Amino acid sequence: MIFSAQEMNTDLSFYHTPVLLHPSVDALNINPDGVYVDVTFGGGGHSREILSRLGAHGRLIAFDQDPDAYARRPDDERLTFVRHNFRYLQHFLTYLGIEKVDGILADLGVSSHHFDDAERGFSFRADGPLDMRMNPAMAKSAADYVAEASAEEIANILSLYGEVRFARQIANNIVKNRAQQPITTTTQLRDIVTACTARDVQAKVLAQVFQALRIQVNGEMDALSEMLSATPHVLREGGRLVVIAYHSLEDRMAKNLIRSGNVALSDAPTDAIYGHAHVPFDSVTRKPIVPDADEIEANPRARSAKLRVAERNGEDWQ
Repeated sequence: MIFSAQEMNTDLSFYHTPVLLHPSVDALNINPDGVYVDVTFGGGGHSREILSRLGAHGRLIAFDQDPDAYARRPDDERLTFVRHNFRYLQHFLTYLGIEKVDGILADLGVSSHHFDDAERGFSFRADGPLDMRMNPAMAKSAADYVAEASAEEIANILSLYGEVRFARQIANNIVKNRAQQPITTTTQLRDIVTACTARDVQAKVLAQVFQALRIQVNGEMDALSEMLSATPHVLREGGRLVVIAYHSLEDRMAKNLIRSGNVALSDAPTDAIYGHAHVPFDSVTRKPIVPDADEIEANPRARSAKLRVAERNGEDWQ
């Protein structure tokens, strides 16, 4: 279904409720004539709020590889929509002739419609194909992954990306069941997981398992690392980086980048001059901003969100 610009601008709550909408867009400190990037268009809530604050000469570049997101883009000449993974941030800005931007926003959560559309296979709460691809054109789905990966690999992924306590037991059960018949639906995977999980923690474990497989199938951590690593190169001095993370590894990457300039490091470089570390960002918020009780009540999916804000300083960064 295709929606007109007017329909899209009136009510998108059915599609996705943006998390920390005003705190995140406020944090961009928008210049009405500036150039901004929303690397996670999703339901478009953050992009539309950015556009509402831009003047006639402002510009917004939005990334999203999901065709559903592209179909719901607003009809606005100030918007350039890039139908690719945000890992190619620097490449496409160069292609568009943009050397530096004034702000970058990344909301790393999964759009509500992904969970609510059974055919996309992101949720254990409805029967559907075991897919989980953000970009349906990707070669391998979650069903392909659980069909091919070893028990050891599956267990490692469940532990790393889902923090699943019974990862080894669940992985072994997946391998045992796939030997009898292919695991192709969300219901099959749900039943395999619950068969070896205590009843009182089944919902939590299922959420962790599905999250871990989604992250693996879409290569989310590698893509995030590449995108974040490009931000010091494309943000102008004084430009803002705003990241909303929901997973501890995502948040750690953003935190590390701000503190050290490297997503893989936990501490700032030690070769500081007169106590000033050579890092490309200054943290704007000492602690991450989190949703208040009212927002969590209205949108429970916001409960794990953490918002970090940094400003590009004048340090050279290679």
